[in-house]
Amino acid sequence: MKMKVAVLQTKVFADKNENLEQVKALMAREDVAACDLVTLPEMWNCPYQTENFPIYAEREDSEFVRALAELAKKHHVYFQAGSIPEVDEAGHVYNTAYTFDREGKCIDKYRKVHLFDIFVKGGQVFKESDTLTAGDGFRVFDTEFGKMGVNICFDIRFPESARIPTLYGAQILMNPGAFNMTTGPAHWELAFRQRAVENQVYMIGAAPARDPEAGYTSWGHSIITDPWGHVVVQLDEKEGIAIAELNLDEIDRTRENLPFLSARRTDLYRLEEV
Repeated sequence: MKMKVAVLQTKVFADKNENLEQVKALMAREDVAACDLVTLPEMWNCPYQTENFPIYAEREDSEFVRALAELAKKHHVYFQAGSIPEVDEAGHVYNTAYTFDREGKCIDKYRKVHLFDIFVKGGQVFKESDTLTAGDGFRVFDTEFGKMGVNICFDIRFPESARIPTLYGAQILMNPGAFNMTTGPAHWELAFRQRAVENQVYMIGAAPARDPEAGYTSWGHSIITDPWGHVVVQLDEKEGIAIAELNLDEIDRTRENLPFLSARRTDLYRLEEV
């Protein structure tokens, strides 16, 4: 089975409606609308700064989120709508990724589990927990192409973020992310190739385009890696669209040739007493 994927590496404007209009225009393109799955970056609707998250946060039933569902239905695509700030009834703000099916039904809502609280000496300092609340679990969902899962940016640093969905059947994992100019060149490609190899899945990473004038500068380089760890496609730092056809039969073929998952020794997942 084959599936065509479009990864949109978008510019982030201060006006969330301008960001939405940009996405509408890109999804209306013939080459994007012809895909089976379209993905967006992390926090694509607002400048990536902690103080902005509560300001830009949307309720699950907001007009903005309904517009995303309508885009999936209009173009008859699976739509992993990146992540946006979400606010619940209690006022908690989350980094939330919505995924819609071809009819515009929300088939997954994932809240980022590992918040990006980091201090790199002489480099990046950022603390998402200043305004965000962490999610509480990983998920998988069914599609006509098999099970898929989503995690967000910093989650990829933690092996279980990919392993747990894989053990529950996910064959494609999407990670809208915004690695920065310190972590991006060091670990972005490495992380996607690593998680793909460990779990023998396709990994899809959508990042915002680089804006040197922004308060937080994204590395860009949206990417797809295959179950063997090869880079299927990778953009540079500029705005762009990556379109690739994924051969899903490669997942079973790779797992048969190198039985990493079936050969796991779960009986040894403990320390022996000395």
